[in-house]
This record gives sequence, C-alpha cells and structure tokens, in this order.
Amino acid sequence: MRNFDRSPGDPVPNLEIGQIIEVDGSHVVAELDTGITELSRVYAGDTYPIGQFGSLVKIHFGRRIIYGYVGRLRMRAEFEKERGIATTGSADERVVELDIFGEGEWIRRDSGGGHKWELQFERGVSTYPLPLQKLYLTPKEELQVIYAQGKGDLIEIGEHVGSGGAICYAEVNELLGKHTAVLGSTGAGKSGTVAAVLHQLLEMGSGRADARWHPRIVILDPHDEYSAAFSERAKLAPDDGSLSLPYWMLDLQETIALLIGKTEFLATSQANIVKNALLRSRETGAKVCGISGDRITADSPIPYALGDPTGLDLFGKKEGVSQLDGFVGEVNRQRPPGSDKKAHEDYHKILRKLETLVADPRMRFMMKPWDGRSDPFADVARQLLGEGSPLRIVDLSGVPNEVAGAACSAIARTLFNVKLWQTQAEREADPVLLVCEEAHRYVPDRGEAMYAAAQEAIRRVAKEGRKYGIGLLLVSQRPGEVEATVLSQCNTWIVHRITNETDRNHVRAVLPDSLAGLAKVLSALRRREVVFVGQAAMLPSRVLIRSLERDKLPCSHDIDFVKGWQTDPATDEHLQEVAGRWRAQGA
Repeated sequence: MRNFDRSPGDPVPNLEIGQIIEVDGSHVVAELDTGITELSRVYAGDTYPIGQFGSLVKIHFGRRIIYGYVGRLRMRAEFEKERGIATTGSADERVVELDIFGEGEWIRRDSGGGHKWELQFERGVSTYPLPLQKLYLTPKEELQVIYAQGKGDLIEIGEHVGSGGAICYAEVNELLGKHTAVLGSTGAGKSGTVAAVLHQLLEMGSGRADARWHPRIVILDPHDEYSAAFSERAKLAPDDGSLSLPYWMLDLQETIALLIGKTEFLATSQANIVKNALLRSRETGAKVCGISGDRITADSPIPYALGDPTGLDLFGKKEGVSQLDGFVGEVNRQRPPGSDKKAHEDYHKILRKLETLVADPRMRFMMKPWDGRSDPFADVARQLLGEGSPLRIVDLSGVPNEVAGAACSAIARTLFNVKLWQTQAEREADPVLLVCEEAHRYVPDRGEAMYAAAQEAIRRVAKEGRKYGIGLLLVSQRPGEVEATVLSQCNTWIVHRITNETDRNHVRAVLPDSLAGLAKVLSALRRREVVFVGQAAMLPSRVLIRSLERDKLPCSHDIDFVKGWQTDPATDEHLQEVAGRWRAQGA
C-alpha cells in the first residue's frame, strides 16, 4: 500500500519498451522500440534490465494491468523465419516473448482526510491484451507490492532475483498440503533449500503469543545429512538402536519382498506360503494382544512370533523334530507329506532367507523378536508421531540396500495409515510432513521388485495424503528417474540448476504449458538460485534462497581437496580403527 498524488496505475512513458505484435493465448510477443540501444532503462534512480529471463513486464488495459514474465529475447528476423514469414524489417529489430500470469488494479482508499492506493493483484488472467498495445517495465515499488501478495500464513524462503531485494514468501498450507518437489543437480544446493524451509517452519512458532507450535516433520535421510543442521531433533538410526521398525509392521507385499527377494518376486507358490503363514501368525498374536481375530488380514499391523529358523534341514526339522513355533511353525504346517525334496524346496528357501535376515547384525532394528506378551504398536508409532522433538530424522544410511525399500515403505505406510484411521478432527489437529530425500532411490521410475513396496506406499501418500493431513516434500537430483505418478502430484516446484538435458526435459514436461519456458534457464542458475513455481509461490520467479549459518546446514558440503591434501596421510592405526567401524557396521 503506497501514497501517490496520481494513480500509480497510469502508464509511465519512461518505462515503455515496445508494443505487442502477437497474442497466442497466454503467450505474447512484443517488438522492442528500435530506439532502445542498451538493454536497460533508468527510472527514479533505479536501473531496470530489459529482456532478462524471469523479469516482470506489464500491459495496461484500461484500469486493469496485465502482468507477464519474460521467457525469451531474440532478433525479429529469427522470429519471422520460424513462422515462415518473409523478413521485411531491419537487421537490428528485436522481439521479446512473455507469458502472462496475473492481473491487478490500483484502488484508491480514502482515509483520515487523505488517500492511499492499493494494488489488488490476483493470479490468472481474465483480460487478454491486443496487438499494438504498449509494453512497459514494472517499477520496483510495484514489484515489491506484487511479490508481497499472499494469503494465509507465509514463510520467507529468499529474495526475488532482480527485484531490488523483495522478499520471496511461500504459502505454508499450499507448500505442505499439496506436496512440493525440490529438484536439482548434485551441488546445486537442494539440501540447503530443504533445511532453509524446515528451519522457517520450525521458527514460525517463535512469534506466537500462546507458544503453541508443534510441527510434525519426518525426514527419510539416506545419507545422514540433516542431523548436523538441526540441533533439537530426534535422530532414529538402526546402528544405535534408536530406530525400531519390527518385521511385524511390514504388510504382506513388504514381507514377500523381504523373504522372497527380487529375483523370485513372482513365485506364486512361495508368495502363497508367506501369505498363509503371516495370516495365521497374526491371528495368534491378536489373541495375545486381546484383539478380535474376525477382521484380521495379512496386512494388519499385529505382532507375531517368528520362531527359530536356525539350523533347520530341508524338511523344517532340527535334530529330527519339526519346528512349529511362530511364523516358522506356520510355514512348516503347510508342508506336504512325504520326503520329496523338490516338494519342500519352496518352504526351505523361505526359512533359509529368514535365517539369514535374523543372523545379519545390520537387521537388528527390524528382526528383533517379539516378547509374545505385550502390544508394542504404540511404542513403534511413537517414534514417528509421538510427543517430543517436532522433527524426526530417520537415518537410513546404515540400512542394507536390499531392505531399504521395505523400510522406507513401512515408514510411509505407517504414517499414512495412522492418518487414515484417525477421525477428521484428529487429522486436522495432527498433520504430518514427510520429507523424502533422494526420492529417485525409493520411488524410481522403473519396475525393480526391491522398490515396489516403497513405490506403492509413497505413491499413495502423493495421491491421497492431502485428504488425510499428510504432506510430501520430494527431493531428488534426478527428476527423470523419479516415479512419474508421484512427481506429477506435486503442485509446487523449487528447481535448482539441472545440467542433464533429459532431466530438464522431464521438468519441462510436468510443468504447466505457460511455465514451461522457465526450464530454459535451469542450466545457468547459480548455487542457491532456484526457479520457484506452483501454488505456494505468489508468482513464478527466480529466487535466491536465504543463506544459513554453517551449523544450520546439512552435512552435504563438498570436501575441500586443497585443504585436505595439506594434511598428513592416514596412519596404519587410523586405518585399523576405520576397519573396526566398517566390520562392526557402526562407530
């Protein structure tokens, strides 16, 4: 809101740069004035670049003002050649191409014997310009008013490039509730952007008078990057026992993936054996926990005993005695009579894989046996959703790759199902944000069996989560390798520099047609500079993400080779110490 003696909506002759020669829907082509010899203009002491990608220009249409962002500047001869038009103009004529995205109107408000002018801006266009209308640069005072527009609660994520320091805000509910993708090549600053957003979300409560601010944020962190960025957080890791993701929390699909593996994923006979044993084991566990077994399914998160799979022969016996306890017993009860080794082969493979998992020290977080007495479900769910730290970092760096998909799936599915089975009032009081770092690792755009469960779980969060109060923040350096269904559900995009042409094309394909031109600049963005588009953005723009102190950044910075090579090489004692950590799979 600003004071003016005249209407700020009147055209300013010194800001005129050309006139429109073509209108094609939201795409507009204008011819620059031939008198412009330098691509800049000075107005009220400020310098305005002409034709800079992402800069804002405007068109006056009566009292309405139509705004567009510049997507291209080129010679008129090239423009006419592309359209098959015979070139008639001089060699130095230029055209600027823009996409219109919003419109506004200056309204005079009288108060206290004076008056103020207020710009009412809104996304979307109802009035389209006409050929021969004039094109103007947008003054910085007006830019700052437009950039400050927003509804609801906002967080600051940086400043708009070329706006004179105008702050860039994101609408929190749009950013979280309708899913967001943070994309960019390695080293472009993705993790720093995610940290900046999360710090802003955590700090939103500092100015609240009632001090009631309890975010629920869960990060799937495959490289243990984020622990360094958040001092007050709960870290859940398999190597120190802080992460407990017991086998009985896995559903049927995840259990089959765990016990049968990707090479034999479609083995129907083995899948049926696992399904029957899982159902009967859960029914037994339900009785211990006092749960009615009438509606129990193989997917129900009910604890069950594993039994002892160690030292069994081909027929499920140990020292001639058939093992009939727990899940192992339910597998053995399905065996056919007789001693035909081939008939027992499928049962034996399942139990051998189970034995391998139980013996693997890296799998203790998942394969710890149930005590058979109490119901530990609340303890498991409390890790992710209970009281305590508002931010939970799930360190998956120590999880074996062959079960990382199942672990990620179980976490995402647990969050979703808790939301699903809450009442509407409970969901509204307890929304959750799931941050999926390195999303291409867990929801790849390919059909590998080890990722099938994770793909299904995160796909469901992406497609249905907003209805139940669970938001998704996808982070990836390879958008072309992320499962397309999941990526298309994101309504806000924060895109860093992308050097790979395939990935740029992928981003261009999922952006709305009117914004696809933004993909042209992706290979030239600076570190921390992004293209910010979507429903959480006030308007599509280039943004420089706010800088963070080193102790608030994820531990993903590049190693300094020059500094490192000025120190002495590793000693034998140090290498032996490292070998000890490697062998013990922990510090």
